[in-house]
Amino acid sequence: MKAVRYLLAGAAAIVALAGPAQAHRMWILPSTFTLSGEEQWVTVDGAVSNDLFFPNHVPLRLDNMVVTAPDGVSSPVEGGWTGKFRSAFDVKLDKQGTWKIGEAGASYFARWEEDGEPRRKRGSLADLEADGLIGKPGVEVMQASRRVETFVTLGAPSVDALAPTGQGLELVPVTHPNDVYAEEPAFFRFVLDGEPAVGLEVKISKGQDRYRDDQGLVELVSDENGEVSFTLEEPGRYWLSSSVDGTAELNGMQIKAMNGYVATFEVLAP
Repeated sequence: MKAVRYLLAGAAAIVALAGPAQAHRMWILPSTFTLSGEEQWVTVDGAVSNDLFFPNHVPLRLDNMVVTAPDGVSSPVEGGWTGKFRSAFDVKLDKQGTWKIGEAGASYFARWEEDGEPRRKRGSLADLEADGLIGKPGVEVMQASRRVETFVTLGAPSVDALAPTGQGLELVPVTHPNDVYAEEPAFFRFVLDGEPAVGLEVKISKGQDRYRDDQGLVELVSDENGEVSFTLEEPGRYWLSSSVDGTAELNGMQIKAMNGYVATFEVLAP
């Protein structure tokens, strides 16, 4: 399979990464974002829910969850728990600096008509290939990728764990995500396969919207450097989302490709 190249073409319809106006939103939420001391623990919740940070739909699976230490070394989650509405796990912070906690995954979708009835299948590329759906006439194949992250800092913020991989849609901090203050401008940069994501639509919403009539949605568009700037008036926990809808090359074919990004971060009191 040739390397996938995404082209910006508006917001992607990825249900779990949908904007605040949509029903279900995916998130990861640590018990604390910033800590001091030599060693600390945080408990992290993950879910897909109708209301931000209020688990009421389905849990976020932990199969692809990865914890990246301040030195850039990544490891899978150990000892997690998955219930009806949320998953939870603990992370021991034994190195000074910023830790990235996140999940990244990709799925393929195929749809076609058989005996006059619409058919659909979702799975890995290997699943669709095993069923003979890749390259089959009349079968439309689509790729959907996601990245869901949060950041926790022990001591002073650092950036090694936040280095981009060059694959998919990623956040590159200009303002560190653990150093955002209310009433002060902040700047985030986004890259798509390592290149500036120009014209990217980014949405930010404060958590606990279950208890508000006004979602307080902030809508941004990235500039020629892939950067967005924003000033949030209230401290609290916030949810950021963005998505890209474009095309990918698969075995010499052009297929529809969707790529979503979500981050949870805290805004501190000024």
